[in-house]
Amino acid sequence: MELLQMPELMGLSLLLGLLALMATAAVARGWLRAEQETCGRSAGQRANGFPPDKSLRPKKQKQHQRIHKEKPQQHNFTHRLLAATLKSHSGNISCMDFSSNGKYLATCADDRTVRIWSTKDFLQREHRSMRANVELDHAVLVRFSPDCRAFIVWLANGDTLRVFKMTKREDGGYTFTATPEDFPKKHKAAIVSIGIADTGKFIMTASSDTTILIWNLKGQVLSTINTNQMHNTSAAISPCSRFVASCGFTPDVKVWEVCFGKKGDFQEVVRAFELKGHSAAVHFFAFSSDCRRMASVSKDGTWKLWDTDVEYKKQDPYLLRTGQECCRKSSYSCNC
Repeated sequence: MELLQMPELMGLSLLLGLLALMATAAVARGWLRAEQETCGRSAGQRANGFPPDKSLRPKKQKQHQRIHKEKPQQHNFTHRLLAATLKSHSGNISCMDFSSNGKYLATCADDRTVRIWSTKDFLQREHRSMRANVELDHAVLVRFSPDCRAFIVWLANGDTLRVFKMTKREDGGYTFTATPEDFPKKHKAAIVSIGIADTGKFIMTASSDTTILIWNLKGQVLSTINTNQMHNTSAAISPCSRFVASCGFTPDVKVWEVCFGKKGDFQEVVRAFELKGHSAAVHFFAFSSDCRRMASVSKDGTWKLWDTDVEYKKQDPYLLRTGQECCRKSSYSCNC
């Protein structure tokens, strides 16, 4: 077979190049036509009052909108009794506590801070707060001391108590200083309640198993209480600082007396009395401010009001009033 001559070879190359250019032009023409049709369809939809087709949006725009939708929505809560909305925390708030003098509110969150708010600012336009940093952890529970010069927190990861002292500055603010050492780790289950006696003589911590610990202010365990309630749901110190009570899986509220000597030295914790009458687990209870009454709420759908102003060594508390839950909207009928 004879080889192609130079002129013939050049002609063949030109022909192939021309075909390639024609194919490229055809592809480009088709792409432009498709873009024009898409733009025209979107413009027509907008002109006719219809929203543009979401399928025609670029992928990056879709991804941006998807990320935007995943952001939590901020709800504006309104109520005729709403005094203020306090905003400073950047995480979920787990607990709050008013000081005994009513001047301050403490809040703790998983943003590793405790905020102290002045209640006199609640009706003002701006709500200032003082921040206490919780180093290397975050607080899940917070309680003011009776003299309002300190507060305690329960650490989520450390599973123990930390004490913060409040020192007033010349400008009216406070400096928060954590004690050098946290309380020793003693509980083996998740904590459910903490409290400080109004006398300032002891601290109470209760965990979700059956354990309640009575501490002195230096972090030493004075007494260990086994509630025998399968598991604890709540515990509290009475306003008079005489009693500690708990409720849990069993249908009763158990109350103990924390005894101190005349010189203020701790002596013992003894069983005082029980509130019996519910037919299912007790969710919560509360003392009255004078410690003469107690109230309890149970899974059986009832609430009960008790007279606890008795000599418990001689007589038991007695039931004053009970109410039956009528519906899920917390409407009650009272049986006196």
